[in-house]
This record gives sequence, structure tokens and C-alpha cells, in this order.
Amino acid sequence: MTELETAAQPQGLRRVAIDPISRVEGHGKVTLLVDEHNRVQQARLHIVEFRGFEQFICGRPYWEVPVMVQRLCGICPVSHHLAASKALDAVVGARPVPPSADKLRRLMHYGQVMQSHALHFFHLASPDLLFGFDAEPARRNIVGVAQAHPDIAKKGILLRKYGQEVIRATAGKRIHGTGSVPGGMNRLLQPEDHALLSRDVQQMIEWAEDAVALVKRLHAADVARHESFGLVPAKMLSLVRPGDGALELYDGVIRVRDAAGNILLDDQDPATYLDLIEEEVKPWTYMKFPYLRSLGPTDGWYRVGPLARVQNCNFIATPRAERERREFVDSGHGQIIHGALATHWARMIELLHAMEVMADLLHDGDLLQGVLTASGPRAEECIGVIEAPRGTLIHHYRVGADDLVTMCNLIVSTTHNNQAMNESVRAVAAERFDGRDISEGLLNEIEVAIRAYDPCLSCATHAL
Repeated sequence: MTELETAAQPQGLRRVAIDPISRVEGHGKVTLLVDEHNRVQQARLHIVEFRGFEQFICGRPYWEVPVMVQRLCGICPVSHHLAASKALDAVVGARPVPPSADKLRRLMHYGQVMQSHALHFFHLASPDLLFGFDAEPARRNIVGVAQAHPDIAKKGILLRKYGQEVIRATAGKRIHGTGSVPGGMNRLLQPEDHALLSRDVQQMIEWAEDAVALVKRLHAADVARHESFGLVPAKMLSLVRPGDGALELYDGVIRVRDAAGNILLDDQDPATYLDLIEEEVKPWTYMKFPYLRSLGPTDGWYRVGPLARVQNCNFIATPRAERERREFVDSGHGQIIHGALATHWARMIELLHAMEVMADLLHDGDLLQGVLTASGPRAEECIGVIEAPRGTLIHHYRVGADDLVTMCNLIVSTTHNNQAMNESVRAVAAERFDGRDISEGLLNEIEVAIRAYDPCLSCATHAL
């Protein structure tokens, strides 16, 4: 339940707080400063929890890290598991890892992307889209969806369950698994798990297509709202596949476009991310503000995640998702789509793509047999970059000759989106609040804008 809190402020401004933000992972709040005419003078998203993973990873043996970093989050632990493993492959000289390990990691990763997207859309975002932003709060939850739209809720729950089964089969557990290790994997896919996943994969693809159709219907029912709500033109950063620029969620090169869609940077090696990105610290939040070094903190902020990825790539390499991507892009009539609610459409296109990738991988015999680890010349510094469900995820470590980690730097997806989320909060506040009496429904509109980014706030809290 959103809590309205007001307090006297200097210069006669009144403070209104949304504390806590609901239906997101982690803890955060929004504060608005409004004048006597209810006009918003300041709007900020605050991350109020501090978690010092970058510090207490230091001093630990490198082989513990892929398991430890998963404790950043119970929603996207696989993304941290794989990003750390990819980075620490360099410590054991496994560049690349064997084909079986690479394909098993990809299966794990796409299972994670699919289940996370299903969780966010069906459990967290759909109540707003199905019932309206100002619907009764007691109804705006997955229980309300299950009561009013049981078929939608069932498909969402079972899609997520399938993704969790993929994770269990590849990582050993649904949450905080151990399957990926520096140098490769420590398990093959078992025949009984392969049979289980193969049995249901076509049904899941059909339900993924239904999810895309649902979000398109919701868009068509209120096009003006979906195109304008939380509209924040932003640069876009993501990985793309080397050579052809296809959507790539596991491994690739960095591409950046400006808000008009022009490519600013392409084919950047993720290992050189420090040449590209710098982070700013502000005193009112525990989350940093990344920006492009070349443009500075004022002009260099950008967006990551589904809305960026689907428009930053040249195409999607699976046929059903590519057809949906083309329809999505065409809905912009030649312009880049920046409305916050469009992220849900892009997210469901990625969910469909993930299902298609997993279906293809399940036909590959390397999942069931083959070499799982490799080794070679050791490196002391290592960087792993992956597209987590919420956007680009960077893990950077240094490891001493004694095998202990000496430095850890993490830039997680939600941190990349920090400025974009704050801008969306300000856009909604400026459009919807100015001069109006503040109500729970209006405050929920700000939460809707934040939820569109699917923020993982506990992952993103590193600045002290």
C-alpha cells in the first residue's frame, strides 16, 4: 500500500513521499516537493538500502565469486552467476569455454531471461495494465489478476515455472545454483531433464506468442496513453552480435545509439567499458549514475534493457520474435519509441525470442555430452558482460597470484537506468501532478513509470 507522507519544507514547499515503492525488487522511495498550488518543484527516486558487495567480495577466492554474487538478488541470480563466470574464465585461461559449456550457459541464461520477463509482466506490471492505474489498490496484484483473468495468470505462472525448470536443470537449483564455474560448467543436461523441457517447449512458445498478443491489445486499447506516458527520449546502450548487429543477450559487442536512432558507437569491446562509461555519485541515493565519458554526466546518460535492445539491434535471429519486432518498430512510424509503457511490449518480444532460442538449443546434442571445462594462460584482470533481463550487466574483477580477489566493480542494469528512471518520474510528475489534488491513483502513476523499467533495486545499491 502506498503511503502518503507530507512534511514542512523550506521555501514553503511540501514533501510528498511514496515509501516504499511497491511491486519492485528491493527497497526504494520517491519524494516530490510541491508548492502551495500543488505544482511539482522536485521529483527524485531514492534507493534507501546499501549493500557492499563490491567490498566484501575482495579477499575471497575467485572460485567462490560466481556463487556469492548471486546473493545480490533472488530475482536475477543467474545473470550475476553467469557474468561472474564469464569474467573469471580469464583467470583460468578459458577463452573460449568448450562448446558444451557455452551452450549450457546460454540455455541457463535464456531460461533466466524468460522467467524474469514472465514474472515482471504477469505478476508485477499486468495489474496496472489490466485494471487501470487508479484501480483499487487491493485489486492491483497477481491475486486480482488470477480472479479476473485466470487464463492470463495461469499462462504467466506456468511460463515462469518453465524458465525455473531450465535453471534447475542447468544450474542445479532454481535459485542460487552452482552449475557455471570459472572455465565452463560442472554439469551436463540430464536426459530426464532434456525430455521434460522438450515435452513442453512448443506449448511455451505458443503462450509466449499469446503474451505478445496481449500486450499489443493493451497498447491498441489506449494508444495515446501508451505512446506518451513517461515519455523520455534517451540514448540506448546494449550488446549486439558482432558482424551483423543481431539481438544478442549472452555475448556480444557494445553499441550505442542516440535518442533519434543514430549510431554513436559500435563494435566496442566490452572489456574496454571503462573507456566508455563513468559513474557519478549523488548524496540523496545509494545508486550511482553512469554516463558516457565522451558526453559528460549532463548529456551522457542512457537507457538499457528491452526497450533499448529491441531498437538498438538490426534484427532478431529467431523468426517469430523478428516478426513481432518489426511490427513494434513500425508502430513508431519511423521514430524511435521512448514511452515507458512500450517497454512491456519489447519485454514480451524478448520473452518469445528466449523461448525460440531454448527450443533450438534443446535440439543440440552438445547439451548432453562433451567437454565442460577448459584452461590456458592466466589473466589477473577479467571482465564479463551479459544482457541481464533488465539490461547490460558488467562484472569486473582483479585476482592476485594467491587466487584472492583484490578488486570488484559491478555496474548492474538498474544502475545504468538510474537517470532514465528519474527522468521518467519527473516526466509523469510534470504531466500528471501539476495543479491537481494528490491521490493514491496519481501516486501509483509514478510507480507505474518506475515499474516499466523492472528495476532490481537491491542489485543496484553500491555507492556509499
